[in-house]
Amino acid sequence: MNLENETGSFALGDFAVEKGGVIREALLAWQRFGTLNDKRDNLILYPSSYSARLADMSWLIGPEGVLDPTRWCIIAVGMFSNGESSGAAETPDYPALVTVADNVRAQHRLVTEMVGVDKLAAVYGFSMGGMQAYHWAALYPEMVERAFVVCGSARTADHNKVFLSGLLRTLEAAPEHTGNGRFSSEPVLALRAFGHIYAGWV
Repeated sequence: MNLENETGSFALGDFAVEKGGVIREALLAWQRFGTLNDKRDNLILYPSSYSARLADMSWLIGPEGVLDPTRWCIIAVGMFSNGESSGAAETPDYPALVTVADNVRAQHRLVTEMVGVDKLAAVYGFSMGGMQAYHWAALYPEMVERAFVVCGSARTADHNKVFLSGLLRTLEAAPEHTGNGRFSSEPVLALRAFGHIYAGWV
């Protein structure tokens, strides 16, 4: 693996998901900070939270930050449909449901195939990234030495499901919505309403 900081996308090919369907020519967006050491035991995986892009995640990374790239090799990875990894907007026949476990299985391939590492010093995740950290520890316990979960849950609460469903219904009510998560054009007014609703919850 190149020792310079870099950003790229990892090609998964046609990636089958657990609830049925395939993400065609699936890609995972990633960004690396720091250097993998000779023992290859200083890798921290940093999955994205809901809607976060890679640039949104880098504020935690730095010598004075939570994740220190002078000590650790940190790979931030975008979850499916974060706007950089494969998502419904640009992928034909995108599956109706892609789970947290699907994201973790894809990330496992990135870590083992692209990076060539069989153990993680840690998985660090905020919110939905925290859910991915929990899944990492559950699905690959032999690989995960530490899991840091910030504002995340192992199981989504019913009230959170209702909140997220309400946001989805706001977008589906837009006149630009054509079905199956697709829009004829950007639903500007619906996105403003979405942001307003979300701000109250934050």
